Amino acid sequence: MSKGNEKIVEERIYTVPLTKAWSVPKKKRTPRAMRVLKEFIKKHMKPEELLISTEVNEFLWSKGIQGSPRKIRIKAVKDVDNVVTIYLVKGE
Repeated sequence: MSKGNEKIVEERIYTVPLTKAWSVPKKKRTPRAMRVLKEFIKKHMKPEELLISTEVNEFLWSKGIQGSPRKIRIKAVKDVDNVVTIYLVKGE
């Protein structure tokens, strides 16, 4: 996770569509949703390293392997070392 002494360079909020995850068999939906999320962030933020918080992981897996959400609202934070960390946006 991000340390207190790391400087934030860029912070963005995205709504990531995960509809591509529903075009695969049921037993592969949530792993596919995770790949779609990673591809989206790599395309838009161009990080050297990508970290996904446990709350995002738990949200994607909350309904098991077959019940991946259709979309997810996240906050992507890039620090000085070009490391992007993904957090879940709550309540907006």
